[in-house]
Amino acid sequence: MQPNSSDGREAPASDLQAYAVLLRALNSEFNRIAHSFAQANELHATDVHALAAILDASVTDGEPMTPSRLRERLDLTSGAVTACLDRLERAGHISRTRESADRRVVHLTYNAGARALARAYFSPLARSTEAARRKFTPEQLETIADFLHALNTELGNER
Repeated sequence: MQPNSSDGREAPASDLQAYAVLLRALNSEFNRIAHSFAQANELHATDVHALAAILDASVTDGEPMTPSRLRERLDLTSGAVTACLDRLERAGHISRTRESADRRVVHLTYNAGARALARAYFSPLARSTEAARRKFTPEQLETIADFLHALNTELGNER
């Protein structure tokens, strides 16, 4: 439920505008944290999005990220992806490795040291997420996850 700005009461969960406000607030917080990480590590905002996509690829796609899939995921040109990957590789965040069966395929790997750096930096986000999760039953969390999955799918279909 969303606080109603006029009287302090909560708006109904079925109110689309209330969802929009909550989603924008969540997105704003994520962007603030990601921007801070980028600044602290002398990265571009796009670099942070790329790191997240590389990290999440094995979960979302079941396989390592490739430059072409990263280009599609971030909706960038090939040149922009190459420049991004060059920056991330020079900074030690990622490695590019050739696939053993097909040497033309390049896999992007989030380096262990860089993962540890990100894990430490984003630990307040992890703690906040876990604290919020504890306020819900497993059934409610399943519903929330279903909603987020459906929303991501719908947004992906808009491309």
